[in-house]
Amino acid sequence: MSIPDFLVHDATDTVGVIVVEGIEAGQELTGWVMDTDETIVVKSLAAIPLGHKVALQRIELGDTIVKYDNDIGAAISDIAKGDHVHVHNVKTKRW
Repeated sequence: MSIPDFLVHDATDTVGVIVVEGIEAGQELTGWVMDTDETIVVKSLAAIPLGHKVALQRIELGDTIVKYDNDIGAAISDIAKGDHVHVHNVKTKRW
């Protein structure tokens, strides 16, 4: 496998973390699921900066976002598979 575009720690994660620069809308992204050693492919719907997240599935308003097998917040809007996931569409559940 070549260098992945994003990493997923656990098969239950709903997002992957971008690990390369220059992700553009329409780009086919390759990801590595670490716990199962699987390779997955997602088409990016937006430019996504290094360290930000890509949705691995459709996420509905209010759904829990899971990264590294941990709840990192709730979706504050619907998020399409392949879309950029960050502070504009995710909010902590703490407040």
